[in-house]
Amino acid sequence: MSRYFTRDHEWIEVEGDTGTVGITDYAQGQLGDITFVELPAAGQAVKKGDSVSVVDSVKAASDIYTPASGAVTDVNHALADEPELVNADAEAGGWLYRLKLSDPGELGGLMDRAGYEEYVGGL
Repeated sequence: MSRYFTRDHEWIEVEGDTGTVGITDYAQGQLGDITFVELPAAGQAVKKGDSVSVVDSVKAASDIYTPASGAVTDVNHALADEPELVNADAEAGGWLYRLKLSDPGELGGLMDRAGYEEYVGGL
């Protein structure tokens, strides 16, 4: 498994041709208490950079951009009743959706964890 990060604070963990997507711990900390998560529909085709989800918090509503193109295969249904899972475990149990990657080459422009931590350190 490999994990990649975007400058918009999304992560994608890739295993084979499947990517699991969520927001980073840094992002959830900036948002504050998350009150609602709008998820994409299973089967929805998405293109890298598209806004495919919205996370509402006490501070703001934030678009979540997909870090890779593909078709959504699954969503984290637990977030409907417990959006605070994103605050509690943003980079594991608080994942948002999974997709079947259509172009794994798109991952080449993303950061690894060390690169992302360096990026966040400069903000």
